[in-house]
Amino acid sequence: MHFKPRTDFSSNTSFFTQRAWLALALLGASAVVHAQMPPAPPANVVQLSASGFKEVQQDWLSMSLNTTQEGSDAATVQNLLKAALDAALNVAKAGAQPQQMEIRTGQFSLYPRYSSSGKINGWQGSTELVLEGRDFARISATAGKIQTLTMGSVGFSLSRAAQQALESDVQTMAIERFQRRAEEIAKGFGFSAYSLREIAVSSADQGGGYVRPRVMAMEAKAALSDAPVAVEAGKSMVSVTVSGSIQLR
Repeated sequence: MHFKPRTDFSSNTSFFTQRAWLALALLGASAVVHAQMPPAPPANVVQLSASGFKEVQQDWLSMSLNTTQEGSDAATVQNLLKAALDAALNVAKAGAQPQQMEIRTGQFSLYPRYSSSGKINGWQGSTELVLEGRDFARISATAGKIQTLTMGSVGFSLSRAAQQALESDVQTMAIERFQRRAEEIAKGFGFSAYSLREIAVSSADQGGGYVRPRVMAMEAKAALSDAPVAVEAGKSMVSVTVSGSIQLR
């Protein structure tokens, strides 16, 4: 009796094909799960910050002079205000000089006054002249010569050039302190170097914001004499903070 060898492998081929497809499906699912998993947090990362600050003398004076006028009609009050302001401008322009003493007009207002019955019974208005610059003596002397306006307020601040120079110096100081501290921390933990990951730089003045004028009210009811107005500047302080994270290596 003779037996012919079996040559039909279709069932076996189908079986192995199914297994191959199943393996590929499992491999793909594993890759998807792996891709969806969050990356492991980086090791040896340190958060730190460093600040620099500097205090300088304020170099910019802003002086406000104003007057208030009253009258029975709007035109009369407006003319009184204009005359007072024009006279003050004539005095101020004689000593004006860029950056040293600059002049500008400020607020101008004109409004009616009402009686108890709600009717207009007069008008009141005010006008303002501002003297500002670096030459404190020139500004105070000019203010003393103006007879048609009275003192409103005096403010000291830093000029734009001084602000920019101060912020640049303080920022350099803060960055250097950050670098020194980063090096010390790296060595303290036994690492030879570090690399920057994230850095943020912020600046503020002593009051928690940008450098602003410090205003001191100086109300004067009587007319100014020819004597210079006494003024004395204070100081402004700017601080810059550098914060972020480093990778120890």
